[in-house]
Amino acid sequence: MAAVDGSPERKDRPLMTLRRRLLVSTVGLLSFSVMSIVIAAPAQAVSINLPDLTRGEGPTSAIVLLLSLTVLAVAPAILLMTTSFTKIIVVLSITRNALGLQGVPPNQVLTGLAIFLSFFVMAPVLGVMNTDALQPYLDGSLDFGQAFELARVPLEQFMLANTRPEELALMVKISNETPPATPADVSLTTLVPAFILSELRAAFIIGFVVFLPFLIIDMVVSSGLMSVGMIMLPPVLVSLPFKLLLFVLVDGWALIVTSLVNSYA
Repeated sequence: MAAVDGSPERKDRPLMTLRRRLLVSTVGLLSFSVMSIVIAAPAQAVSINLPDLTRGEGPTSAIVLLLSLTVLAVAPAILLMTTSFTKIIVVLSITRNALGLQGVPPNQVLTGLAIFLSFFVMAPVLGVMNTDALQPYLDGSLDFGQAFELARVPLEQFMLANTRPEELALMVKISNETPPATPADVSLTTLVPAFILSELRAAFIIGFVVFLPFLIIDMVVSSGLMSVGMIMLPPVLVSLPFKLLLFVLVDGWALIVTSLVNSYA
């Protein structure tokens, strides 16, 4: 028992108890000081001035800021739905899967390439939007509503030029709208999904053409391995160098980029 009572743990207990008491005393003193300052400080009136929305005045800076943040939040969706980004990123992803590469090129590289190719394809449209809508709006000659109406015209023309009539008629039928006299009279909420369906269809067609030769290489390599009895060796591992060699010899990236850009000409 004497050995137990004289252990180091027994000797350290008074020191630990003293530390805890000092810590509790310090925290209590700080809390009391803060509460004293808060109670002793004079109460200040807080006033919130809300705009009178019944007077028909212009939007306040808070409302403009809220609308700006909302537009920034949906900006990626606008980029995906109204530009060539969807087709380009789908084709690039199918190409990577056809080569049998899981993470090469990385998603960041494919997304960056798709974004810059989208800017390249959309450059004429963006130029018209900048000249007709953005610059007059910044100069103060147009308000936001007028600038928006002028900016949507070239974008709608671009989407109409790359939308199949079948998808456009399908969306008009689903929406239960009155059939428009001309395609230009289609509402934007109907045109955008029709444009996306057309882009996905075109991307899958290009992806099939890209995928087919690599599939043939996989089949040839698989048949060769089975004929020599190497069943346990993965055919994808053996065919990968041949697919990369074929892709480099035919300058695959240049062919894919050229096909994507020319599809919007």
